Amino acid sequence: MSEPLDRDSWLAALRQSVPEISPADAFSRQAQGALLIDVREDNERAAGLPAGALGISRGFLELRIEDHEPDRARPVLLLCASGRRSLLAAETLQRMGYRDVASVAGGFQRWSGEGFPVATGNLDADAADRYARQLRLPQVGEAGQLKLGKASVALLGAGGLGAPAALYLAAAGVGRLTLVDDDRVERSNLHRQVIHADARVGMAKTESARMTLTALNPRIQIDLRNERLQADNVERLLTGHDLVIDGADNFPARYLLSAATRRLNMPMVYGAVERFSGQVSVFDPREPDSPCYRCLFPEPPAAEDAPNCSEAGVLGVLPGIVGLLQATEALKLILGLGDPLTGRLLTFDALGMRFRETRLPRDPACPGCGPNAVFKGYEDIAQWCAAAG
Repeated sequence: MSEPLDRDSWLAALRQSVPEISPADAFSRQAQGALLIDVREDNERAAGLPAGALGISRGFLELRIEDHEPDRARPVLLLCASGRRSLLAAETLQRMGYRDVASVAGGFQRWSGEGFPVATGNLDADAADRYARQLRLPQVGEAGQLKLGKASVALLGAGGLGAPAALYLAAAGVGRLTLVDDDRVERSNLHRQVIHADARVGMAKTESARMTLTALNPRIQIDLRNERLQADNVERLLTGHDLVIDGADNFPARYLLSAATRRLNMPMVYGAVERFSGQVSVFDPREPDSPCYRCLFPEPPAAEDAPNCSEAGVLGVLPGIVGLLQATEALKLILGLGDPLTGRLLTFDALGMRFRETRLPRDPACPGCGPNAVFKGYEDIAQWCAAAG
């Protein structure tokens, strides 16, 4: 029976099967199209990684490599801290059928020491740990997390829809959330507005929400606007954001949002609830075929046909479901992932536990976005809504 190899012998055996190249050779081959992968852990790469390199932790290489590079003929170069883990990673790829694999001798220490370009890691150890599960998604990774950190989202309402949406956007690391609400916490809010607490009854909703969000993720910026959305402030409140989450509970506010987001070229993530049902859609003026809110509701319905939650009631979990769907759409828009609900209306029936999707095309006769639509000012919209209501 043969004796087990000691560490040095094991490394020597690996070097017999895995080619090792210098950082200079790796840099040259990368410029010619080779894929350079940094297999260090997320917290190690937070301080920096080779410019243009893909970061995949060694433990997840087998699971994620095919998502990034299914072509087994493409040259792949592996780099770690000092050149040992990369040998093992390279051998793993060889066993998976990758035919042109090499390890960078000396790893990142030698790469940076010899002056080859380094991309500064913008995720520190706290961020790498906090967002670790999200960073492991190939569609997110460090680049996506940095996008989230630079994003700015306005939330109209810190109530039933805004509460769950804000919680999960904060948890995901969206860098700036602006909460727009002039209400105060009431005890009747608490069965569905889970961002608040019993001890905060009477407190401004924005401040109560800020306390919860800051406790959840102290890294992000929370801006408070203790104002009611009106004709004279709608553009000021929305300007500078990437998108807006519609958590309004009245038609005038939604019509103002619709008009302002079209003028500011900003996506509006719509959500609404009543009793046991909810709706979600995305109105994105950046997309030429996207409808707007007035394609769905050209005119405000009569008050008796559209009661709010205080009048009609609502199952407490329903705003949570719809708010989370809105947060999901917001994250997709920020990251450029998947197929947003643009041109589609998603309806949820809690009693039947069914989702139904309805096509929502742009209405050529829409008074909000049709070719003959005329914008007469926000004040006019507000007065028209009030008269129609």
